[in-house]
Amino acid sequence: MAIHHALSGELLNIRPLGRSITNTRTTTRYKTRHLEVFRLVLLAGKEMPEHAAAGDLTAQCLEGSVEFSIGTTRDVMRAGDLKCLVRSVPQFVHGNRRRFSPGCPAASRRIGSS
Repeated sequence: MAIHHALSGELLNIRPLGRSITNTRTTTRYKTRHLEVFRLVLLAGKEMPEHAAAGDLTAQCLEGSVEFSIGTTRDVMRAGDLKCLVRSVPQFVHGNRRRFSPGCPAASRRIGSS
């Protein structure tokens, strides 16, 4: 089944998934030539290896918690936390094993250069 990408102006549900998070995959929710909004599901103990986005990036933790590292700086993001980065900043994200897990950030990134 094809995954629905929202249309311009369409309301998106990004509420916490609760128990269904373990059966949910990372999905792109909205995508245009210059912007991509996706829900990253990162379960406890899983990680997203160091990488850098081609465009500016915002990451918001919707539920649970994740460790979000930039260089030697490591922050624990919990539900409601938001992080903003300019393009090409190397980052590493790890699903936290603490009581707030599983983690589920939502992210948006500006694609390419301006």
